[in-house]
Amino acid sequence: MSRTKAGSPHDPRGAERFNEERAAYTVASAQPDLEAGIAAIRETVKTLRPVPGVYRMLDARGDVLYVGKARALKNRVANYTQVTGLTNRTLRMISQTRGMEIVTTNSEAEALLLEAQLVKRFRPPFNVHLRDDKSFPFILLRAEHDYPRIMKHRGARRAKGNYYGPFASAGSVNTTINALQKLFLLRSCTDSFFERRDRPCLLYQIKRCSAPCVGRISAEDYASLVREAKDFLGGKSNQVQQELEAQMQQAAEDLDFETAAILRDRLRAATFIQGSQAINAQGVGDADVFALANRNGTIGIQSFFIRGGQNWGHRAFFPSQTKEVDDAQVLADIILQFYEEVPPPPTVLVDRELPETELIEAALSELAGRKVQLSVPQRGERRKLMQQAARNAVEALDRRLAETGTKAKLNRELAEFLELDAPPERIEIYDNSHIQGAKAVGAMVVAGPEGFLKNQYRKFNIREAQSNDDFAMMREVMQRRFRKLADDSEEGKKDSHETQWPDLVLIDGGKGQMSAVRDTLEEMGIEDVPLIAIAKGPDHGREGREVFHFPDGREKTLPVNSPLLFHLQRLRDEVHRYVIGAHRAKRSRAITASPLDEIPGIGPARKRALLLHFGTASKVRAAALEDLQRAPGVSDAVARKVYDFYHAGG
Repeated sequence: MSRTKAGSPHDPRGAERFNEERAAYTVASAQPDLEAGIAAIRETVKTLRPVPGVYRMLDARGDVLYVGKARALKNRVANYTQVTGLTNRTLRMISQTRGMEIVTTNSEAEALLLEAQLVKRFRPPFNVHLRDDKSFPFILLRAEHDYPRIMKHRGARRAKGNYYGPFASAGSVNTTINALQKLFLLRSCTDSFFERRDRPCLLYQIKRCSAPCVGRISAEDYASLVREAKDFLGGKSNQVQQELEAQMQQAAEDLDFETAAILRDRLRAATFIQGSQAINAQGVGDADVFALANRNGTIGIQSFFIRGGQNWGHRAFFPSQTKEVDDAQVLADIILQFYEEVPPPPTVLVDRELPETELIEAALSELAGRKVQLSVPQRGERRKLMQQAARNAVEALDRRLAETGTKAKLNRELAEFLELDAPPERIEIYDNSHIQGAKAVGAMVVAGPEGFLKNQYRKFNIREAQSNDDFAMMREVMQRRFRKLADDSEEGKKDSHETQWPDLVLIDGGKGQMSAVRDTLEEMGIEDVPLIAIAKGPDHGREGREVFHFPDGREKTLPVNSPLLFHLQRLRDEVHRYVIGAHRAKRSRAITASPLDEIPGIGPARKRALLLHFGTASKVRAAALEDLQRAPGVSDAVARKVYDFYHAGG
């Protein structure tokens, strides 16, 4: 059976490999394609006007090759028809172009923002990409309640309140919120939890909340704490700290030692937050810092997030598709893509002059709704901060290169040990979990050259396999995964991670699981997918004695201290973790399920009313129609539906 190989622009794991393959043309061998590309561009130029906008270059399949912006679309696009002086990268792009899509905008700044948005959406192979698409956490001080709540927030900023961030990680947000709770005693509970309280919760006992839910603090005093928190997060931390010191000293003079002790603990929390700032950013205000390092064409960008003179974390980015692109242009592209998700601060510090600085400032100002300035620090604290960012960029890039080299070496060793034709780009690992055959779940996790691809994991609710038959469960998982994979390939569906064939299938199990998987795939006519089963060996409870089973019955082992063994154990442990979590979730849902859930057309409110009135589901089943009709909140029609469901054969 034919199958599609891994690597697609829609597959985050295979995107870089796919893009490199698509860009591997040479001008000499693609001259006819180059002429066809120029002809397609000329056809588009005929319809263009000299207005601002964004253009997309498309290949023969309609996939986006490149997204660009222009002050005058007609002039910019026409430049691609004059091949003299164009870079090899651009010539390769033109040779693959078979069509274009155009969007006009009101201004060049608007076009620049749209370009960044479309690049993040389509990930074209000839644009620079910001690889890290993770959202950044914020601290939110909500304003929709008399007693505002402090909380961690990700995603769209729809809720009313004050947002402080971005923070580099969820861990840094959680640490800061914990300290802020000790400092300002603000509540973190949900509104529904707040409304139900009739006595203080544990957070009040450990002095991390002022218990406004039960009136332990007045609305005026709580509002004062909220104002202090806003001042502290807004950059007035020294002022807040001085006020607390004065209050503590006054309480001590008044012999109110209990209040003085509380203020002392709050001061310690303030000192902890300030002391955790590993980077001195005093006097910088609100700013983001970006510095770029380049090692033989591989680029790393270090960012610092400074708010109110406090360092709220840092993160390193490693953009892809940067070959033949100037470093300053790479940094400009990454900054624009970064601020698609994060509101820009008033100041963005960079380590070099960027192309079209004024245009970037106009675009960021439009995003922020206020003026945003790009600046290259030359002296003072900002210059020291930039030097520190540049040093961190170099160190992060060195670590990245060392890590990448280690992973590449492991993949080569993996291919050699498992007798593969080439290092695997896509590894799928399978396992199942159940209790005596009940609540059985199968799972697939995926690993690529850069690590685990968690957005491609998949769970399988076992439907057909019965009792405690692990082999039958594994057969069912394989049938469902590869039947769909084969059908999608034959139908010519557009490439995505769901249509990518694995370069290696790793099974958590021994000879039995291997035989079940091998026979299942052979029955489906699939014979060219490498299979390996990993079992724990004779000492089942100990790791390090794993045995690797091949489809032909051979077995291999690795030395106990082998890095390759650790790598394979990690792959096996990840699928085990994932499938156990899926099984526990399914079991928990079953435990909390009610027999009333089986009645069609009866919603949660009616189920709750019936259970509150009768006490148990069994009493609902045994109730007469008249009793059901007397239940509060249950109409005659609902009562009849419940009664008929349980007495249909009566």
